[in-house]
Amino acid sequence: MRTVAARNAPSSAIRTGASAFLRAASVLLVAAAVLAMQVSQAAEVAGVKLDDKASVAGQELVLNGAGLRTRLMFKVYVIGLYLPAKTDSTSTALAGAPPRRVQIVTLRELSGEQLADSLVEGLQKNLSRPELDALGSRIENFRKTMLAVGKAPERTVIRLDYLPDRGTRLTVADTQRGEDIPGAEFYQALLRIWLGAEPAQADLRAALLGKTR
Repeated sequence: MRTVAARNAPSSAIRTGASAFLRAASVLLVAAAVLAMQVSQAAEVAGVKLDDKASVAGQELVLNGAGLRTRLMFKVYVIGLYLPAKTDSTSTALAGAPPRRVQIVTLRELSGEQLADSLVEGLQKNLSRPELDALGSRIENFRKTMLAVGKAPERTVIRLDYLPDRGTRLTVADTQRGEDIPGAEFYQALLRIWLGAEPAQADLRAALLGKTR
């Protein structure tokens, strides 16, 4: 019996080692799956990748949602909305004055006139006459800044950031354009272009609120 036990000892050790190896491999596979899930949180829309996080005014923001703007069947731009915390509520996304970001990546060349016209059209659809009058000079200043952009070639990155101590900042291709526009209400008005009662595109509003993927 001692001889049999001695003969079985190596095979027992092998089985123990194999079991330990399988457990370690399982742990590694789980870790790899978690890492893959974290990486996949970055959105990709129409071939454009959007980071899952951004930093504005020293605060980390998360990508709340992203979608594709189309017009007459043409792909116009990809847009992402960054907020301090994810929400599927329009009122929450619009409320208050925390740092926020709208990031647009053009999918075709757009002129400053096209950008300005779409801005004004979206504001007119979603703001009352008193609201438009109250923001009149700021809207006009922002419109002039958009016109001064000239042309935004395909894949131009346009950012609309809200900085609590400065206001709305327009950045085109990593270059600030114009002066910061003061007031949280102005940035809220801009957000309503995509999130308001008459959004630029209904399914795009849903995408920005994380309701579709």
